[in-house]
Amino acid sequence: MLKQDHLRPETSVIIPCKNEGRNLKMTIDSILAASQDAPPGKLEIVVVDDGSDDGCGDFLKETGICGSLRYIPTPGLGVAQARNLGAAAARGEYLIFCDAHITVPAGWLDNLLEPLKQGLFDAVAPAIGALENPAAVGYGQTWDEQLQVAWLPPPRQMQPGAAPLLPGGCVAVRAGAFWEAGGFDHGFIVWGIEDVELSLKMWLFGFRLGVNPSVKVLHLFRKKHPYPVKMDHFLYNMLRMAYSHFNNERVEKVMRLVERNGSSQMINQRVLRGGALQQRSQYLARRKYDDDWFMKKFKINF
Repeated sequence: MLKQDHLRPETSVIIPCKNEGRNLKMTIDSILAASQDAPPGKLEIVVVDDGSDDGCGDFLKETGICGSLRYIPTPGLGVAQARNLGAAAARGEYLIFCDAHITVPAGWLDNLLEPLKQGLFDAVAPAIGALENPAAVGYGQTWDEQLQVAWLPPPRQMQPGAAPLLPGGCVAVRAGAFWEAGGFDHGFIVWGIEDVELSLKMWLFGFRLGVNPSVKVLHLFRKKHPYPVKMDHFLYNMLRMAYSHFNNERVEKVMRLVERNGSSQMINQRVLRGGALQQRSQYLARRKYDDDWFMKKFKINF
């Protein structure tokens, strides 16, 4: 089913999913309800069903659901590549990547995009609250001393402000900036830190990222994934990110983290076979800032 209008939409919402059960319909229903006053052709939704076996996307195969909704089934690419595939199919000037287990408030679209349209940022995230506890809210993310992601408190006077890392549960980005940065890492596997790597890369390449606290999206924080995810998958992606962006000292620190949590030699060999050093050479040659600048700017001690 792929009904489309002939006008280029202003915004494309890209939703990768895998075994989301009823969550996918909850997410799409919420986006459609919150966007019902949007002019025709302003918004499209691109769903990338990345090898689900629970039928969560079956309702999208019916006709007449939404003229601006597209459904793309894949055999299982992993989160980063599913997002890139959705972005490649999208036609919007702005791309909003959403998890398939969120709800959005009325007016979210225009409010979220406003800092992008004003030129304040090239990518922006809303405040993220817990669906099961809406009072628990984070405003972008940072790293602690062990390279663990930590949520940030509200910005001063609740105004849009810079943030080092934008959570992938909901993040809007100018399409031109997304592709200039190279999208999500094409070598990442299964799941893990694809949003973190994109945030770091965009900052190092000279783009600006921030949080718009006036918009709060509720996210379902699950206790386990609905598909197999191994620690080695996460560690692989972390080490690939380190090779791509960090100086030698920080690469060694990440290697020690990998050693404490997984089969470091095997993971390292696999990362190197995947072209991490070639990517490192390309990224270091084109970036505007280095990782020391990033860590100092955001007071990250790693």
